[in-house]
Amino acid sequence: MRAEDFIIEGGSPASEQELLATKPVTYARDAWNRFKKNKVAVAAAILLLCLTLLVIVGPMVSDYPAAERANARARNLAPNAEHWFGTDSMGRDLFTRVCLGGRASILIGLAGAAIVIVLGSFYGGIAALLGGRADNLMMRTVDILSSVPNLLVILLISVVIDSKSIATMIFAMTVTGWCPTARIVRSQMLRISQSEYIMAARLMDIAPIKIVLRHLIPNTMSVILVDTTFRIPGFIFSEAFLSYVGLGVQPPQTSWGALAAAAQSMFQFYPWQLLFPAGGIALTMLAFTLLGDGLRDALDPRLRR
Repeated sequence: MRAEDFIIEGGSPASEQELLATKPVTYARDAWNRFKKNKVAVAAAILLLCLTLLVIVGPMVSDYPAAERANARARNLAPNAEHWFGTDSMGRDLFTRVCLGGRASILIGLAGAAIVIVLGSFYGGIAALLGGRADNLMMRTVDILSSVPNLLVILLISVVIDSKSIATMIFAMTVTGWCPTARIVRSQMLRISQSEYIMAARLMDIAPIKIVLRHLIPNTMSVILVDTTFRIPGFIFSEAFLSYVGLGVQPPQTSWGALAAAAQSMFQFYPWQLLFPAGGIALTMLAFTLLGDGLRDALDPRLRR
């Protein structure tokens, strides 16, 4: 009996087997494919893009680019063809001011999240790498800083620096804001630090900082990226709350929270003055939250088939 006597049914020639094989998919490509299938996350990303373009381009296309310019004859106008969002109590175009306020709010959210992610990732990585007493001491320091109320820290810094600018607010909110990120990154890196390539790097006497920057942080980027998307709406809400109670951005600068604080006393008579900045805050926070959920599902390796 020879091999030629057998016929393989349903098979394919050897020359076509490689063509029928599935193309290799990288982790990044697989995550992107799964993210695109999440329609809610894609819609949130598109909404964020539209809001960003609005706050950047809005004042340029408005007929009233000088937002600080008051017009007593056009006070408290309802939305119309000339003033798309109406006017405020000083006769200033509300559409332009909402766009300018959105710039400040989104800038605070992005800058604050970037700062806490960098500080928290570096601190948590060093703590996980050193381990032992150093790790215990560093994390107890995090516990002490986390126990201090954030509002108290902001008040003290505002009094000491005697400033309520955007830079001061970002600094005040990030003084202790990096502590939760440090805990998250440390827990992930403790798991990764027991891997073979980390042990090999230690045996090669590579500096701990290089191990953190080259190995630990890149392998926790999925967790860091998801944490960033959840941090941004938190900073935007904190800025809105502080501005609403008078501790945030002060004139001549403005933000969504400052606009909402100025409009809340006249909400019964001119509700649109509060609805537009409050709507910007709500949409931005919702979009970042949904985007974070989508990224978490897309970057989770346990969901990869």
